[in-house]
Amino acid sequence: MDRATFACSTAFFHDYSSSAQGTFSTGHVDFIDKIESFTYSDFFRDYLIPNQPCVFSEKFTDGWGSRRNWVTWGGKPDFDHLLQEFGEAIVPVANCDVKEYNSNPKEQLPFKEYISYWKEYIKNGYRSSRGCLYLKDWHLSRAFPEQDVYTTPVYFSSDWLNEYWDAIAVDDYRFVYMGPKGSWTPFHADVFRSYSWSANICGRKKWLLYPPGQEDYLKDCHGNLPFDVTAPGLQDRSVYPRYNQSQPPVEIVQEAGEIVFIPSGWHHQVYNLEDTISINHNWVNGCNVAIMWCFLQDELAAVQREINEWKDPMDDWHLQCQLIMKSCTGIDYKEFYNFLKVIAENRISILENGLDDEASAKNTPKAAISTLGMLHAVFDLKRTVKVLTSLSANEDFKKLDLTSLSPPPEALLHHLKAAIDTALL
Repeated sequence: MDRATFACSTAFFHDYSSSAQGTFSTGHVDFIDKIESFTYSDFFRDYLIPNQPCVFSEKFTDGWGSRRNWVTWGGKPDFDHLLQEFGEAIVPVANCDVKEYNSNPKEQLPFKEYISYWKEYIKNGYRSSRGCLYLKDWHLSRAFPEQDVYTTPVYFSSDWLNEYWDAIAVDDYRFVYMGPKGSWTPFHADVFRSYSWSANICGRKKWLLYPPGQEDYLKDCHGNLPFDVTAPGLQDRSVYPRYNQSQPPVEIVQEAGEIVFIPSGWHHQVYNLEDTISINHNWVNGCNVAIMWCFLQDELAAVQREINEWKDPMDDWHLQCQLIMKSCTGIDYKEFYNFLKVIAENRISILENGLDDEASAKNTPKAAISTLGMLHAVFDLKRTVKVLTSLSANEDFKKLDLTSLSPPPEALLHHLKAAIDTALL
């Protein structure tokens, strides 16, 4: 991060507590083609801060191993190579033809069985008695770390989600998707209202994007979002009374090799127009961590409303609300504190100790932070202080047993502010 971008981001977040909510007055999405001149600061200033989508050309993925090895000369999935590398893996597969609790039910299948199904599906004219099956949310990088699959573009390298979950060695938010023509993902916004980037290794996708706030016009009379935003039933005003107030979606057709950046909180629906393989990351950073925090507060409030009748007779009602929220979203308030702590301590380490040569040669959070520069570490700390201050003052957080948190929130805040002051001297 250069000084001009640091000044721009500091000024923006001084005026706005979180990133822009994605007001989008035109249907045009920028296409970025100049890999030699497009910098991290350009992306940060023009897309992360204003929370706007964009598409990167195939030039940005030219060097990836997956684009060399997973695709035939004709641009189709190379089933033989994929079977050779991953045939015995167990993978999550969704049935796109079945709706279950507003999503597609999943099962675990051997990868070789899924590829056999896919080949037969193509042979039968993209029909099967088993339905349209879509391999989704496969943690391939975690299962096969030695594979030369891809390198995360620098534009997406300030990735707090995967930095944290790598640190605690529990999970990650890096996925591979593989599906036949006609497979699709229903209407949704991404986990924690995170950013996402999605790169097509082969095939084509159609994206329908709605800026934050537009989803409110798509809710039915009970406040539920649609499963499919293209369904004719949305025209029924007795069921969807505000649908006619919604804007048309922003539409993107993503070609092979291209990367789509989906901003924070943008709801979307996605179709595979051809047999398609893609790689996706969900990620959070200093620009949208406040949006994540707002989302968690909304989720807890929804849980509290749902079990409000048990508030008086249940001694540990507040704890039960946290447990339910974690089961639904994957995180509770205390883990969110630990998330902020890990990010902050990594930044403080860089500011106080610098980066030694051995660490810089490794693919570690410290190396990634150093690549983005010391000013980026300061920016991250400033955003962490903002959100941590809000979390510490939150009444629901203060009702929890915080004695297990180390260091205590007040001590961590003091350390962060001191580190920022020292760095800016």
